[in-house]
Amino acid sequence: MKSTHPMHIETIAVHAGIEENEFGAVVPPIYQTSTFKFRDADHGANLFSGKEDGYIYTRMRNPTVEAMENSVAMLEGGYKALGCGSGMAAVHTALAAMLSSGDHIICSESVYGATATLLSTIGPKYQIETSFVDTSDLDAIRAALRPNTKVILVETPGNPTIVISDIAGAADIAHAHGALLMVDNTFMSPVLQRPFDLGADVIIHSMTKFLNGHADVVAGIIIVKTAEMYPAFRKTLNLLGGVIDPFNSFLVHRGIKTLAIRMERHNENAMKVAAYLEQHPKVKQVYYPGLPSHPQYALAQKQMLGPGGMIAFELHGGLEAGKTMMNAVTLCALAVSLGGVESLIQHPASMTHATMTREQREQAKITDGLVRLSVGIEAPDDIIADLDAALALC
Repeated sequence: MKSTHPMHIETIAVHAGIEENEFGAVVPPIYQTSTFKFRDADHGANLFSGKEDGYIYTRMRNPTVEAMENSVAMLEGGYKALGCGSGMAAVHTALAAMLSSGDHIICSESVYGATATLLSTIGPKYQIETSFVDTSDLDAIRAALRPNTKVILVETPGNPTIVISDIAGAADIAHAHGALLMVDNTFMSPVLQRPFDLGADVIIHSMTKFLNGHADVVAGIIIVKTAEMYPAFRKTLNLLGGVIDPFNSFLVHRGIKTLAIRMERHNENAMKVAAYLEQHPKVKQVYYPGLPSHPQYALAQKQMLGPGGMIAFELHGGLEAGKTMMNAVTLCALAVSLGGVESLIQHPASMTHATMTREQREQAKITDGLVRLSVGIEAPDDIIADLDAALALC
């Protein structure tokens, strides 16, 4: 995409990663191939040595994958991106690139359950220790620092409690200590939150969610801020092998074209749904960054460009009320994941965060009555009507 005029993110979403090709195709083709033919022996040798630029093997690089990677890197304002086979492949690869045996990581206590489980069960096998803290409290981050702290991993808004952490504040703490700040930006997307602008060093996404937006892909991505960081991440991904395939890259790239307008609708719908839930007598508490009642509302107004499509709310009736509501919805699909055009509802304590110990869930304020709602782009009145019918039974 060539332009001398700085473009708005809506335009970048449509055009980023698309380069001229031999047939003039408006949509980049799918290079569904495992390997690439060399012109001759010298060409192959030059590609492997780095003397020439080109493609060797799809695990290493692929034009379709690279087009998608470039689009996300441009959206986030980073140097380069690395497409991964899942969000967890992105988490694993990023941490493997940044950490060594004996290192320590500070991680948000309100974080995707599989990330917490990876750090608490697999990490110790490689002598990597993790402190889970409330990263919305900068003093808690400072108190958790150790001489061997190398990474601070912040997921904001946090999954599933929608707690918000100060990215700029966390970056200052990390950099003063000689550590790196990694931000999971899955819940916001680059349309609504710009972690690099706030000091982050690495951004990760589960592209399964908002970036793709259509619940038909499992994928992840890592975006690095500088050229100096990129080789270590690329080498790690190539060796671990958790890469994304060309077809899923094509689907994600297609989904990204509508990202900006989808996020606008997610914002509008979620705001209406959150306001409805906040006044409902069966609802004890609503956690949504667009509501003044959110504990970090002022930070959300400063740090985010919109409140997003994710809502958490706690029912007065606890676990039984949560189960009743899950079984009563009809429009909202009872399913894990998030960020799609359809509304999805789930019960974190028994579903996405069931792999965490009860102690970990309690520390992260994931109560038995907590419900997580990913608000889709359906008519908001229809979403509210579905929730209203279900809540009447709780």
